[in-house]
Amino acid sequence: MADQPLKQTPLNQLEKALGGKMVDFGGWELPVQYSGILEEHEAVRTSAGVFDVSHMGELLVRGPQALELLQRNTCNDVSKLEDGRIHYNGLLYPTAGFVDDILIYRTAVDDYCVVVNASNTDKDFEWLLDNAKGLDVKVENVSADVAQLALQGPRSEAILQPMTDVPLAPMKYYRFAKGNVDGVPAHVSRTGYTGEDGFEVYVDPEHAPRIMQKMIDAGAKPCGLGARDTLRLEAKMALYGNDIDHTTTPIEADLSWIVKSDKGDYNGRDVIEREKKEGPRRKLAGFEMIDRGIARHGYPIVDGKEEIGVVTSGTMSPSLKKMIGLAYLPLDKTALGTEFLVLIRGKETRARVVQTPFYKRAK
Repeated sequence: MADQPLKQTPLNQLEKALGGKMVDFGGWELPVQYSGILEEHEAVRTSAGVFDVSHMGELLVRGPQALELLQRNTCNDVSKLEDGRIHYNGLLYPTAGFVDDILIYRTAVDDYCVVVNASNTDKDFEWLLDNAKGLDVKVENVSADVAQLALQGPRSEAILQPMTDVPLAPMKYYRFAKGNVDGVPAHVSRTGYTGEDGFEVYVDPEHAPRIMQKMIDAGAKPCGLGARDTLRLEAKMALYGNDIDHTTTPIEADLSWIVKSDKGDYNGRDVIEREKKEGPRRKLAGFEMIDRGIARHGYPIVDGKEEIGVVTSGTMSPSLKKMIGLAYLPLDKTALGTEFLVLIRGKETRARVVQTPFYKRAK
């Protein structure tokens, strides 16, 4: 079978014109960096950066039983959402493993938008369609009709406000509103994947390049996947395919805060309740390296000859100037200060469990 051509977002031409170094990211051609990861990371932490996240998927779930469909398949309590609010949630298998980690936007009690990871869009869509059988609900994949820009950093409000009629100052974290951005209809949410204040703007694809260019002209630095990864890791935001997947439960992934036990039945509930009572076998923990070296995704954690865990994410933290990472460790090795050994290219290298998130912005 011939290689599939890479999918492109509506911003592809602009990204190339801006000098983006393009890579294959899960079948999408996206910029890994422009001026450099460190510079882009620093811009988001101190000023503002703009990311193309148009590869993310958007699924509309609408109808009298929309809430029921979402409640049955997720661990957070969707019934607690109000119009204009968003929450982070886990779309789960009956095993309590993640189909995906998602954001749910509530427009009305019978109208939701589920924002999903790019590589999972088709799988999530099929999963919800299958589970919608027999319910009065319509599930629609509108990903191709939506472009998404993430403007992140302490200056993002000052940059975006002159471009939109949505009042940004009163908008709280994890809220959204409909309005206009640069004269065209948009959804604006106070969300992001960087640990900084910021906004995500959803618009028709044809308008996205012009809006991104205006953000850049107003002082936002174009940023790529590299900085997105270092920023989200410092903020301890999970990456699907690295830190969570179909084999990991929310309790193991240290995401028990998105599990609401009093919401009624849902996929994986029995597994999760058992883990809450007895404790999971392993848990995702943050660590920093004691010895030199960067522990990367997939590196084994060992005790003598035995492999006891695995690194899921690791990098040199630009903000902290330390080697940091996340790893699944046996529960008895997850206490703060516990030391363990990572095999880095065959060499035993010392690391220790530390408090997360690694980085927290000053409020």
